[in-house]
Amino acid sequence: MSPQSGGTVRRATSAFRSSPAREQRVLWALVVFSLVLTVLIWTRPDEAPFSSLVLPLLLGSLVLGPRHLPWFVVFVLVLVVLVQIPHISQGRSTSTARVVAVIVLFAAGLIILIMSFRRSRLGVAGAQGESMLIDLRDRILSQSYIPDLPHGFHAESALRSAGGTPFAGDFIVAARPPDTTRLEVAVVDVSGKGEGAGTRALLLAGAIGGLIGALPPSEFLPAANGYLLRQDWDEGFATAAHVSLDLETGRFEIRNAGHPPAAHRAAGSGRWQLLSDPGPALGLLDGIDFPVVTGELRPGDALMVYTDGMVETREKDIALGTDRMLGQSDQLLRDSFEGGAERLIRALGSRNDDRALVLVYRT
Repeated sequence: MSPQSGGTVRRATSAFRSSPAREQRVLWALVVFSLVLTVLIWTRPDEAPFSSLVLPLLLGSLVLGPRHLPWFVVFVLVLVVLVQIPHISQGRSTSTARVVAVIVLFAAGLIILIMSFRRSRLGVAGAQGESMLIDLRDRILSQSYIPDLPHGFHAESALRSAGGTPFAGDFIVAARPPDTTRLEVAVVDVSGKGEGAGTRALLLAGAIGGLIGALPPSEFLPAANGYLLRQDWDEGFATAAHVSLDLETGRFEIRNAGHPPAAHRAAGSGRWQLLSDPGPALGLLDGIDFPVVTGELRPGDALMVYTDGMVETREKDIALGTDRMLGQSDQLLRDSFEGGAERLIRALGSRNDDRALVLVYRT
């Protein structure tokens, strides 16, 4: 998703969120709609089956908040009972299909009531709550876009979640601090995977997005570590790799917090070399420093930072997976680095694990 499309989603979701006055109007519209259906069921039972009352129930579950939805569900279920009165008073036999339809309507109402009570913790209607979550996700993901770089420097990122869901435990944050010549990139892997880690990743990504570029490179990981320790999560750790690249000289610093080692390809030899000096994972120990590995990105060189989902599977350990990744990188990036992040993330790693990769290169 591009920044422009993310802005479109945010504008759409902002427009969708209703004010209390608008929700009142929606509520009265649904009440009128339900009454019209009830009259049609009474007067034209052959053309308007009473099971059509499920429509206002479903619409109400989408657009009404937890303050109005329970009362509206009760109102519709009362109408369901009322439409049975003419049927019973005329002595008609009750078919099995009609009994099943009544049971289904009451079951649907009960399910919607339970959902409404759960939504009361958030305080908004179902569709509105989902739009707010999408808005939050898009704002966080916008931090992963690599900013424009000066001539000769290029950076690409790719991200996949376990099972293909939009929420992942891996994320990327990038920034170019003002009045500096640096590019700051952090690749983070929150404990867990998929949607289970996605909510923690959203919170942590927001915090790390505020830290990166605002602090000197040597203070970034200690600050992120302190923040994670204060959260006191049950699964309260994460691994991270932080790259600080000077966009004039090509000098870089990489700090590692329990993360797989970054890889550097030197144009002269054409070989990938692992840059390994890891510190402990984030959120485990207080008051620790993270070792730094330095180097230079010369023309024709490349840096690759990734999460363990790229190199670890159930069948292979990280060492074997890393060897395979470097071999695949030689083949897939031999002719050109352009589009290399997407090519690598499609070819490598487990589809049952979150994966993230950043490729920085110089031409």
